[in-house]
Amino acid sequence: MFKRILSHPFFIRLFHWEYWPFNLVYGPILFYWLWLCVRAKSFFFFNTSNPTIKNGGFLLESKKEIYDIIPQEFYPRTLFFKVGIKHSEVIKALEKSALQFPLIGKPDIGGKGRGVKKLYTIDEVIEYATESKVDFLLQEFVPYKNEAGIFYCRFPDQQKGFISGIVAKQFLAVRGDGNLTIEELLQKEKRFILQLPSLRNLYKEKLQQILKKDEDYLLVPYGNHARGAKFINAHYMINERLTDTIDAIAKQIPGFYFGRLDIRFNTWQQLSQGEDFSIIELNGAGSEPTHIYDPAHSIFFAWREIIRHWNILYKISKLNHKFQKLPYMKVGPGIQMLRENNRHFKLVEEQSKRV
Repeated sequence: MFKRILSHPFFIRLFHWEYWPFNLVYGPILFYWLWLCVRAKSFFFFNTSNPTIKNGGFLLESKKEIYDIIPQEFYPRTLFFKVGIKHSEVIKALEKSALQFPLIGKPDIGGKGRGVKKLYTIDEVIEYATESKVDFLLQEFVPYKNEAGIFYCRFPDQQKGFISGIVAKQFLAVRGDGNLTIEELLQKEKRFILQLPSLRNLYKEKLQQILKKDEDYLLVPYGNHARGAKFINAHYMINERLTDTIDAIAKQIPGFYFGRLDIRFNTWQQLSQGEDFSIIELNGAGSEPTHIYDPAHSIFFAWREIIRHWNILYKISKLNHKFQKLPYMKVGPGIQMLRENNRHFKLVEEQSKRV
């Protein structure tokens, strides 16, 4: 009985801080952010952290515009579409590009995996385009078996950058035992219980299938924490070879000093050598050091890491402000940014419920 109670979504969220609301996690350390604002004499100092990315990559940054400053060989082939585009134009663009299924559909301005969907047919693409409330991307699916988020920082007055954290991602998948259905297997893992409503909507009667013993079944093929992926702190993978490789890549991205590279790759050894990898997303000033979401870590560890990264962000922004004469965002445009982000967030939230 007690075990059943603890498996209720309310108690899963209550006793696992990684599922707490954003304001509850960040509220207790907001004072430090305000102190940095006082030191910078700006509430929006972060806009100078990555000069070539809108708002420094804090909010409302376009994925398409970020891909445009990344060398093409480093990211998947991607098509951009305005919201409300005609179906015929989507089909024509796909035919011209020769992109192969499956594809990944994602909002051009999104976050935390909202509105992301794997698409297998042209009918699914048309449905996705129809349901989209915002501009969106269609991107070739990267089949590499591993995904990680690598947090990269470089102070503008230094030649070499560094990796401040790595998160490895375990996709939402189950392994059959020859007796239980997929849904019953999902109910054995608290992390997956939270995803059951969306998985029921997506897979429907498929969840009643019984898998063979030791048969693996992947339900969510991308590493989003909000979509059930397990995040593991992989700081032990940081070494000189990997750092040199990521630093060399980052330096080919103009104006990029602070943020997280979400990378699909084959093996750690190949990634360290700069082989068989693809940058599926680059996040700037608004990046979280997502290794904090490792279930082994306490909220106190998370607070320390967030504050550490805020401090790095402040120093990078200040150096760009000082030496490149980049102005900090003023209060008026900053408030406008927050309002626009709230409006956009509501649209993406609405879309995510449909796709």
